[in-house]
Amino acid sequence: MGGPTLGGVSDTWRCAGLRWGGDGSPRPRLVWESHRSSGPEREDGGVHGGKQGGRGVAKRLSELVPGRELAFRAVGPRRCIGAGRERCPLAAEVSARSTGAQCSECARLDRLRSVAADTIADDPRPYRVYLAWFGPGMRKVGITAEARGPARLLEQGAVTFSWLGRGPLMAARRTEELLRAALGVPDRIPYADKRVARADLPPEQARAAEVAELHARALALPGWPGSLEPLAFEAVDHARVFGLERGPEGDGSTPSAVPVDAVVSELVDGGAIAGRLVAVAGPDLHVAVAGKGVVVVDSRLMRGWGLERVSTNDAAPSAPAPASASASSFRPDPAPASDPSPTSDPTPGAASAAASTSPAVSAEAGQLLSLPVRELRRGVQGGLF
Repeated sequence: MGGPTLGGVSDTWRCAGLRWGGDGSPRPRLVWESHRSSGPEREDGGVHGGKQGGRGVAKRLSELVPGRELAFRAVGPRRCIGAGRERCPLAAEVSARSTGAQCSECARLDRLRSVAADTIADDPRPYRVYLAWFGPGMRKVGITAEARGPARLLEQGAVTFSWLGRGPLMAARRTEELLRAALGVPDRIPYADKRVARADLPPEQARAAEVAELHARALALPGWPGSLEPLAFEAVDHARVFGLERGPEGDGSTPSAVPVDAVVSELVDGGAIAGRLVAVAGPDLHVAVAGKGVVVVDSRLMRGWGLERVSTNDAAPSAPAPASASASSFRPDPAPASDPSPTSDPTPGAASAAASTSPAVSAEAGQLLSLPVRELRRGVQGGLF
């Protein structure tokens, strides 16, 4: 791959994951780092290894806007994203099917000091306990640093949630344990189950009612930690944020759904996808591809890969976009002229219009799919994830 260089290094960009929240943006964004680094995001939503980090690593963000064309080709091998603030010292190759995108040693190092792995107890920041809803009967309890706001819920793909309490980390953790023991509320739900549930959601009112019922039962439990402040029920619904509900604002009585026809099982070197982005829920990109329907790409599978934009010469002619994601309904936001996105055309001296796109998000891409997928048949999705 030719094109501009950064300090003599080929301007190839590696996907560092999808970010929800932070920097005042309500939209999800793909995080890119130069080929010289593939550091992961911090727990607080920041990105390690940016220019501010003193390592001279270039970083870019690409907003994901429903209705915009998304097109990329994977460039391997896939490399470990590292641990904490550091890159993997071995730049180890990792499995294409791993959502963690880490080698075993880097994964071990991350778990040594992780709130999620319960190996850190001295974090002085305030935490919040939340109740999250992913589908009928599919509720969980969890905790997140208060400073992160709802970012953790967006990352997990929570369709509806409410805060339950706030306080020190260990008080929040004890409350989480209390709900598990007394009410049987899990703290984890398999992601495949969440994806299946999102394909056919009940109305917003029904979603909120399930969370409200659990919230009331939780507040009535004896044994609450004294240092945890209970918070009143207030349902926050993400269906419209995710793009799962595109109708006019209503009374919450309309079901929501984006049917899924196939799921990308892994990225492969040279494999590509091009289509129109119709929704982003949690880590999942829902892409309408001509002849394939809506194909889901789990952005966690993109981390650690070099990704380059698919040129229009590589793609078949564009198919008409679904009415719900037409250009008249969703217009892509142009990249700021003062912050051009990374390489978007392999040809040196490419037109300036190409520089306004990201490595993987293009306003002019055609439609193609050359990645392994699991095709779904209506009514049996639960058995295919």
